[in-house]
Amino acid sequence: MNPSVVEEPDHVIQLTLHPLDSQRLANLCGLHDEHLKLIEKRLGVQLKNRGHAFQVAGEARRAQVAASLVEQLYKDTQHETLSPEHVHLHLQEAGLEALEAKGVSDTAPALLSLKTPKINVKARGQNQQQYVQSIRSQDINFGIGPAGTGKTYLAVACAVEALMKDEVRRILLVRPAVEAGEKLGFLPGDLAQKIDPYLRPLYDALYEMLGFEQVGKMIEKNVIEIAPLAFMRGRTLNNAFVILDESQNTTREQMKMFLTRIGFGTTAVITGDITQIDLPRGTHSGLTHVLEVLNDIPGIGITRFANKDVVRHPLVQRIVEAYDIAEAKDKPDHGRD
Repeated sequence: MNPSVVEEPDHVIQLTLHPLDSQRLANLCGLHDEHLKLIEKRLGVQLKNRGHAFQVAGEARRAQVAASLVEQLYKDTQHETLSPEHVHLHLQEAGLEALEAKGVSDTAPALLSLKTPKINVKARGQNQQQYVQSIRSQDINFGIGPAGTGKTYLAVACAVEALMKDEVRRILLVRPAVEAGEKLGFLPGDLAQKIDPYLRPLYDALYEMLGFEQVGKMIEKNVIEIAPLAFMRGRTLNNAFVILDESQNTTREQMKMFLTRIGFGTTAVITGDITQIDLPRGTHSGLTHVLEVLNDIPGIGITRFANKDVVRHPLVQRIVEAYDIAEAKDKPDHGRD
């Protein structure tokens, strides 16, 4: 394995699993060590092994939980074939929610660089670093803030990195099919073709990180899927990295539908800007509603970006601030949350 969750662990535990059985060891580790990688990601520890000799490194409480979990899972291999779902359930039983409730600050410092095949993406500033660390340690994450703060770009970079590390099997990039002043009905093609221009920022990020040819091949093989939100209904998404972009334009019902699609081994990132809602007058945004509903739920990360986090051209930050001032004076009532 090539763990990268913890750089300078403050606690190391050594253990040897008995009896020495190569088939049970392979069962424990999973295909391409996927079970061990899941434990690393969820608990924020490093796992190294040479045969049946394991080393667990990380914050003391997390390292102890991980070591106990490895021993318990090895016992289970005597009678059953392990799966990521099995490991996930054991993680829940191991008090994972209590550990996550302590917050991102209790985990290892955020890594500043996200490695993709074409470029290394750096997280700039405290909020971006917290955002990346939260995505790496939580199953569901919200990135909320104005344009230019990197919330979507960093989410795509995290998705590509996870795919390259075999932490997920596919990437799904999703957007609600909501008009922003334009009428979809007058555009040619089916719904997927109509929504394609709205997904262009996601394509551009993928091309930059993977290359045009590689993205095309992955889309053909369905390793990368880019789709309107309506296409998610009725599906269960396992072992995937799912990004819901422009989520301020979801309704309450759509947001609930999306969140309940998430299965085992899946990371979901929901990005949006609550000041840019394009829903019809009187329709409440699913994003503003869900932030209230899930605000105190352990295991869910929420990063709120501000104007100071804008990393585009300096004029973008000034434009955002100018609009905030103007809108604060007008305060129109559109019946939205």
